[in-house]
Amino acid sequence: MVSRASMLQALNDGDGIFRFEPCWVPRSFLMPGGRLRLHPDDLYALGAHRGGIDERWFASTTRAANGPLTAPDEGLSYVRAGKTRFLFRDAIQEIGDELLGRDVMAREKGWNFFCKFFDNLGPIPHHMHQTNEFAARVGQKGKPEAYYFPPQFNHKQNNFPYTFMGLEPGTTKEQVRECLANWNKGDNKILSLSKAYKLEPGAAWHVNPGILHAPGSLVTYEPQVNSDVFAMFQSLVEGRAVDRSLLVKDVPKEYADDLDYLVSMLDWEANVDPEFGKHNQVKPIPVKPFKETEENGYREKWITYGTRDFSAKELTVLPDQTATIRDGAAYGLILTQGRGKIGNFIVETPTMIRFGEMTQDELFVSVAAAAEIKIENHSKTEPLVLLKHFGPGNPDAEGLKR
Repeated sequence: MVSRASMLQALNDGDGIFRFEPCWVPRSFLMPGGRLRLHPDDLYALGAHRGGIDERWFASTTRAANGPLTAPDEGLSYVRAGKTRFLFRDAIQEIGDELLGRDVMAREKGWNFFCKFFDNLGPIPHHMHQTNEFAARVGQKGKPEAYYFPPQFNHKQNNFPYTFMGLEPGTTKEQVRECLANWNKGDNKILSLSKAYKLEPGAAWHVNPGILHAPGSLVTYEPQVNSDVFAMFQSLVEGRAVDRSLLVKDVPKEYADDLDYLVSMLDWEANVDPEFGKHNQVKPIPVKPFKETEENGYREKWITYGTRDFSAKELTVLPDQTATIRDGAAYGLILTQGRGKIGNFIVETPTMIRFGEMTQDELFVSVAAAAEIKIENHSKTEPLVLLKHFGPGNPDAEGLKR
C-alpha cells in the first residue's frame, strides 16, 4: 500500500483534490446499453462469462458483490497522482480527516457512500435492497438510493424507458408470495402487481430500502449508501431467466426457502402507497435563483436531497466563464459535458474511452478545497456540466425536503 506520506503529498500537490481512474463494473444478468462512452470493443473486456460492462462507479470504497469471480478490487476507485496510484478506500482509512474533515470521520467512521452510472439496453429485474435490519443479518448495510437521468447521456433511451416501482394498491402479501413460489415456472408475473413510470431526462427519484423497483433503460446517475445488497424478485426479464440465487444472495441460509421471510423484507406500506409517485419523485431545485448565479457565470441545482445519507447537485458553468463555487462538505464529481479547469486540474468530457485507459473527467474534492474552488469553462460555445455527489450529513442539504 502507498504510504500515508505519499497520499498526503498527492493531496497537497492537487491543492486538496484527487483525480480518479475510471472504475468499470460488469453485471452478468444484464445487457449493457453502450452509452457510457466505453469503446464498443471493450464492453466485455472482463470476459463474456463475467457479463457486459454496464456500470461505472464513482468515489467508491465499496467492493462489488459480483459472485466468486469478482476481482479483489472490483468496484473500488483508484486515485491517480502522476505515476502513483492507490485505492481511495485506503486513502479514507489513512488520511480521512484531511479528506472529509475530522468531525465527519469521527461521526461516520468513513465515506459511507458511493455513486455510479448504470446503463442497460433494457430493464433491470424487479428487485429490492434490504433495510439495515435485514442487511445486518448477513453482515451488510441497508441501501437507500436515488436516481437522476443526465440529459447528456440519454440522447437515446434504449428499449424500455420506464421503471416499475412499488406495488399496486390493494396487492396482498399472498400474491407476492405466490410469485416467488412460481420462480421456476418461467415468468413469475411479479410485474403484473406493479406500475411503470415513464422516465424523463433531467428528472429524479428517491428509492428507500424495502421498495421494489425495476429500473428502465435510461442512463442513470445513482447516489447511494455504500452497500451492494439486493434481492431480485423477478424470475424472467425480456425472455432471460434470472437465477434464483440472486433472490437469496443476501438472505441468511436458513431463510433461503422461507417465502414468508422473503416477503417480510419488503416495506409493505411504502410499496402499496396509493401516492407512490408523489412521495418518491424528486423535483430538482436551484441552489440559488438562476438569475442571481448566472451573473456569476453558473447555474446549480439540487438533484438529490431530502435524506441525510447523501445528496447531489448538477453544476453548469456557462461558456467562457469562470465561477467560484463554495460547498460545506467534500464531494466526488463526474463531468457530463464540456472541458475546462477545476482547481489546478484540467478536465474534459471524453468522447470514447478504452478499458484501462485514463480519463480527465472524474475528481474528488476534499472538504478544505470545497470551501472555495475556482472552475473555468474553456469553451466559448459549450457549457461545462458536472454532477457532484456528497456523503452523509452534508450541512448545505439540511432542511431540504422532497
